[in-house]
Amino acid sequence: MENESLAATRWTLVMAAASLDDPEPAMRALAELCLTYWPPLYAYIRRQGADPHEAEDLTQEFFAHLLAKNYLADADPAKGKFRSFLLASLKHFLSNERDRARAQKRGGGKTVIALDALSESARARIEPVESSTPDKAYDRQWALTLLDQALKRLRAEFADAGREKLFEEMKPFLTGDAPAQSHAEIAAKCALTEGAVKVAVHRMRRRYRTLLREEVAQTVATPEEVDGEIRDLFAAFQPE
Repeated sequence: MENESLAATRWTLVMAAASLDDPEPAMRALAELCLTYWPPLYAYIRRQGADPHEAEDLTQEFFAHLLAKNYLADADPAKGKFRSFLLASLKHFLSNERDRARAQKRGGGKTVIALDALSESARARIEPVESSTPDKAYDRQWALTLLDQALKRLRAEFADAGREKLFEEMKPFLTGDAPAQSHAEIAAKCALTEGAVKVAVHRMRRRYRTLLREEVAQTVATPEEVDGEIRDLFAAFQPE
C-alpha cells in the first residue's frame, strides 16, 4: 500500500500541473517538476547538438510549453512511465522547434529553472558523455536524478536525527567513491565504536535502496514496474 501511495504522488503532481482552472497551483506544480526533471531533458538536448546556452533555453521553453499548451493533460499513469511521457513530449516539441530567432522569447520571459545558480561541478555532472546517444544520455541523467533525490532524502533524515556529520563521513561508502578513511577512523571522529560504524553503513545502504525504490515508484504506473524501471535505467550506465 505504501508503494501504491507513493506511485500516485508524482502523477498527482503532474495532474496538478495539467489543470489550468487555477493557474497558481499549476505553476507551483510545474516548477517542482522542472526542478526535479530538467537535467535529463537538458542532457538529451545537448546530445542533439545544441550548445549549453541553447540547451538551457530550449529546456526552459519546453517546460513553459507543457503548461501553456496543457500537454500535461495527456499524461496518464495508465499510458506508461512518466519518464517515457516526458521524452516523447520533448521529441515532439523539438521537431516543431525550428525558428531559432525565437530564442529571446523562450520560457515566456520567465525563468523556470535557475541554471545560472549551478556550481561548476554541478554543471559538469549534467553534461552528457560524448559517446552516448541522446536517448541514453537522457536515461543516464534520469537515473542520476533519482539517485540524487534519494540521497537528499537520506541526508535530511540523518540531519533530522542530529547525525549529519556521521552521514558525510560515511557517504563515500554509499556513493561508490573510494573511501578516504576506514571504519575505525570514522568511529574515532564520531565517538563511536568501529562495530557501530559498520552497522550504520549497512543500515544506510539499505535505507538508500529503499528511498531509491520510492523515488522510482513515483514515476511509474504500478509498484510492479519498479524493478524493471530500475534495471532499464541502470542499463544506461553500461558502455555502448
